[in-house]
Amino acid sequence: MIGDRWGVTDADVARRYPCDEVVRAPALEAWRGVTVRAPADRVWPWVAQIRLAPYSYDLIDNLGRRSPRELRGLPEPRVGEPFSAAFGGRPAGRVLSVEPGAQLTGVIMGTVMSYVLVPFPEGDGDGDGGGGGGATRLLLKLAAPGRHAVTPLLCVGDLVMARRQLRTLARLAEASLGAAMRPPDHGQGDERGQR
Repeated sequence: MIGDRWGVTDADVARRYPCDEVVRAPALEAWRGVTVRAPADRVWPWVAQIRLAPYSYDLIDNLGRRSPRELRGLPEPRVGEPFSAAFGGRPAGRVLSVEPGAQLTGVIMGTVMSYVLVPFPEGDGDGDGGGGGGATRLLLKLAAPGRHAVTPLLCVGDLVMARRQLRTLARLAEASLGAAMRPPDHGQGDERGQR
């Protein structure tokens, strides 16, 4: 199907996802993935924060309200809580399962989504063994029953939105890692003494 895969390997597609246990005979299956140059413990808080905002095209799916660009210190997600927020912060869907630091699965409008974090503790996830601090594959699988006639449209539409979401989450996690690794300024400013 057009648009059913983006940024994923055959191994990413072949793995089992929590949504597979919920939707046994899906009409739609779609996989998305991105490598984040940050360890899973830096990626997870951003994934868990999708409960506040969609992190995609805010003008479209959040009524122009910007998704937070800083972590809000949310407690871990719990089954039954709202899965996300959209259209100006309204709760959307509900959390179906969660393994903190590993996976978050929820349902929105009948589509079950599993975000799965796969750490690369040695290296940066690109297979060359470099990178030092580790990296994470952030994978998303969607599974939806029924609706065979509109499945291709859902798949292409989700591709555009999910691609933006995963890239945004990756960028934010990488930036938070960079900020955590920078030494504190302690008021000295730069090498010229400027702030």
